Amino acid sequence: MPRLRPLLWMLAVATVLAGCSTLGAVAGMLGNQVSFTAPQLQGYLDRRFPRDYDKLGGLVTLSVLNPRLSIPQGSHRLRLDFDVGFGALGRDSRTPAGHLALASGLRFDPGTRGLHLDNPTIESLDMPQLGGSMNATGRDLVNRWLAGYARDEPVYQFDSSLLQRLQSRRIGATTIENGLVVVHLDQ
Repeated sequence: MPRLRPLLWMLAVATVLAGCSTLGAVAGMLGNQVSFTAPQLQGYLDRRFPRDYDKLGGLVTLSVLNPRLSIPQGSHRLRLDFDVGFGALGRDSRTPAGHLALASGLRFDPGTRGLHLDNPTIESLDMPQLGGSMNATGRDLVNRWLAGYARDEPVYQFDSSLLQRLQSRRIGATTIENGLVVVHLDQ
């Protein structure tokens, strides 16, 4: 029987961990907050990109490729870098034509059950494949995409298991603290 005790203990721990599938997705759930790491959000984004957005009645396609998410040290905003491509008149939109970098806070949207960009700002927009600068139409296209993306598309979506555990809690503010995305819970 003494030999079985460690085995039973390990089996119990393994069962508890297997039952908490969200443990792999949530860095920590401590009291009144849930924390996520940049690699967790990156994993979600990797499954969602590349994305194509047809504009101007299909005459132009904006492709957003290769998302790279980071949380700069000491920052209260995350950074997202994308490669972007434009398709028009025989140009393949999946061929990167430039780079887009933006900074943003995050907010929880109950409709999508996810974290969305909040007040994103473009930090840089470099288009060397299009002559280095972008015309007003291209810049407007990127700004419209960014506004729509922030409104409609989560950067990370909560899974059903996490939502069940938070069922009786109200989700409050979302902040970025010490390199983590922190979702604060209200009673």
